[in-house]
Amino acid sequence: MTPSPEPKDNGLGSRPRASIGGVPSIISNDLTIRGNLESDGDIQIDGQVDGDVLSRSVTIGHGARVKGVIRAEEVKVSGQVDGEIHATNVALLASAKVTGDIMHKSLSIDAGAFIEGMLKRIEDARPASIQPKTAAASSGTSAVSANSSGSNTSSSPV
Repeated sequence: MTPSPEPKDNGLGSRPRASIGGVPSIISNDLTIRGNLESDGDIQIDGQVDGDVLSRSVTIGHGARVKGVIRAEEVKVSGQVDGEIHATNVALLASAKVTGDIMHKSLSIDAGAFIEGMLKRIEDARPASIQPKTAAASSGTSAVSANSSGSNTSSSPV
């Protein structure tokens, strides 16, 4: 009998690294997670998550809800987020509803998306090392509120 080969050390302990472009981990629409999610790959949320999400890429589907902080390289929102988003690239689609601050390097907002919170562009937006909320509040950020009626308001701290 030939012994099976030892698995190669991938530098992440015993967890295999998800391949880029692979199949995302899916939280289906009939599932509620209470607790934090962490993945090295992609997460697609179609249900509800009450906790923080840390991943390479996060997609919040239409009708989905996340109540917590999201940290990722890429975040795409069609559903509802109640909490901060820290990401390199953020896309808010028309059905998105975000209540919380967004720290980003790149941000796209479709007409109809709802945002209530501060938007801060960060040149070096590494999700794991975003400044704490108190540091962001002392810098030149602006608060933005937008709704589907197309009206936008913004204010800057004095």
